[in-house]
Amino acid sequence: MARETKAKFDIDAGGIFKGIGGVLGILSDMMEKGEEKYSETGELKIPGLSEDARGVYGFSIKMGLGGKPTVERFGNIKETEKGIAVEEVREPLTDIIVEEERILVVAELPGIEQEKIKIDVEGDILKLEAENAGKRYAKEILLPSAVEKTPAKTSYKNGILEIIFSKKQS
Repeated sequence: MARETKAKFDIDAGGIFKGIGGVLGILSDMMEKGEEKYSETGELKIPGLSEDARGVYGFSIKMGLGGKPTVERFGNIKETEKGIAVEEVREPLTDIIVEEERILVVAELPGIEQEKIKIDVEGDILKLEAENAGKRYAKEILLPSAVEKTPAKTSYKNGILEIIFSKKQS
């Protein structure tokens, strides 16, 4: 069974490393052509993007029950058919903690004021949106079960949003 888990992890991580490899390939091509890869402020320049474009990319690897890893990407850098694109909306890093009678969702939304966060629940789908001073976040999260539409409790401190939902009783 450990071998199956490792193979699954290799496939998931392989996709991530392929994406990172694509970015490194672009940088390598730029160096060969003598193009500048950094702006005057030290930020990475990606060909075809405006000077105002700002990119964030990362991933989180979590070990689930039974040692099954899950890989979650976050940020606003996406690979498209035309190459790498920086979207205006960022996808926040989120974590879901399932307890017997409730579900806790934790989302990182740095630079956002609490009043600018919108939460909407439809059955087992949580829609999270936030916008403030040039930063936009959006994500649809599939919850492990249906929850009550109104959160039991929410808190927001230092860019970390915590939402506690009661599970819907069947």
